[in-house]
Amino acid sequence: MENTNLNAKTVIAIPTYNERENLEWITGEVFAQAPGIHVLIVDDNSPDGTGQLADALAADHPQLHVLHREGKEGLGPAYLAAFAWADSHGFTWVGEFDADGSHRPQDLPRLLALAHGSGRPDLVIGSRWRSGGATAGWSASRQLLSRAGSFYVNVVLGLGVADTTAGFRVYRVDFLNRLLQRYTIESKGYGFQIEMTWRTRRAGGKIVEVPITFVERRAGTSKMSGSIIKEAFLEVAKWRIRELLHNS
Repeated sequence: MENTNLNAKTVIAIPTYNERENLEWITGEVFAQAPGIHVLIVDDNSPDGTGQLADALAADHPQLHVLHREGKEGLGPAYLAAFAWADSHGFTWVGEFDADGSHRPQDLPRLLALAHGSGRPDLVIGSRWRSGGATAGWSASRQLLSRAGSFYVNVVLGLGVADTTAGFRVYRVDFLNRLLQRYTIESKGYGFQIEMTWRTRRAGGKIVEVPITFVERRAGTSKMSGSIIKEAFLEVAKWRIRELLHNS
């Protein structure tokens, strides 16, 4: 059974933009799978009323919190705001979780068990590409693209992480504080997860991966595009070049 005392020290951040269709279901499932957990909805002023629904749900649930932002600035700034919120509210762990149902709530207890365990990892990643991981509803070409992306990132940055772009994560807040004091995180979109993995590795953080099943979004429209992916992989090359020049 999940340790509710440790869950009470953990907040799962869920960024939202036009996720009204999914919000009530996903928060309910997270609470069901991880009793005692806290959830922070980070809404970027969604025009579909996601933020207002989040406020209504929070009024009935003391462990559900809402952070309203003025507009859509990207995934990176949303999570950085969540990290700061988690620190200022005294949490020990902060997780990242998609609002669209692609991250299965039933996989969350396994990430938390590792994060809370005696091994004290700084970052736990829910991995599609570690042995035992999988995707559901993905075409072969989409799987190949994702695997190739992680292969490219590992070749360029040498991370030794099977799923470098994964967005299902749990961090230790004290480690994040040290990391963000040392580095300025540049990425706003798809590259954010890659950059955070790279910075964690360079800072000597302990990273462990847990196999998960990633499924197609439950409802709504994906924010992913080819241009966003291309931009992220150009960033990877830029980071490595800058690193080589700095160390030369």
